[in-house]
Amino acid sequence: MIEQADADGIAVVRLAHGKVNALDVELLREITAVFTGLAASAHPAVVLTGTGRSFSAGVDLWRVIDGGAGYVEAFLPALSDALLAVLTLEKPVVAAVNGHAIAGGAVLACAADHRVMADSGGRIGVTELLVGVPFPPAALEIVRWSLGASRARSAVLSGRTFGPAEAVTAGFADQVVAGSDLLTAALAAAHQLAAIPADTFHLTKRQLLLPLHDRLDQDRPAYDEQARALWTRAVADGRLRRFMESLR
Repeated sequence: MIEQADADGIAVVRLAHGKVNALDVELLREITAVFTGLAASAHPAVVLTGTGRSFSAGVDLWRVIDGGAGYVEAFLPALSDALLAVLTLEKPVVAAVNGHAIAGGAVLACAADHRVMADSGGRIGVTELLVGVPFPPAALEIVRWSLGASRARSAVLSGRTFGPAEAVTAGFADQVVAGSDLLTAALAAAHQLAAIPADTFHLTKRQLLLPLHDRLDQDRPAYDEQARALWTRAVADGRLRRFMESLR
């Protein structure tokens, strides 16, 4: 599900789960375990990337549809845990967005400190509302923190996806490079961030994330449960199935 390698001292974490790295409970738990382990590793920084034409196409909605309420109850906490494990790693994390990063896949990229996107035709965006499901609080706050309130509001409510050039303006990417240069550029960004003294980087990252943590402490007790209820309803009333069948 996840391949790990060392590239000039930088940890490279590569999603390798099916054709499009769809997010299911198993992959999310693996992401959490890998990033928890990286906290104690000697690597000064991490590059997170995907395989093939996808960084991650987002949630495996067929698993949600087939699994029903019981799967939703396990899936949403696993999603929040994985996103927060990437976000709160006290080391620089660079996302090398090799292809499509849609919905939860875009949020996963947003959890990184720096995002490099390949110019090879992939699209990125948060499409949850078009599907008919809400963002869990952790996912929504990561998008708000990463894009800024105004751009996050536009991206969330429109559900638009963006090509590489537009992704920088929309806030989803910090730079765009040729696909053949993606890993090189991501490693260069990781080395640049890793050159900051680790204790200084740790403290600064904690301070930058304080508003996000404050909002989550306030919102999650109520909104996690409301999000779970609406995802469960979306399975029961057939809207997820209708959306998936409309893509065929």
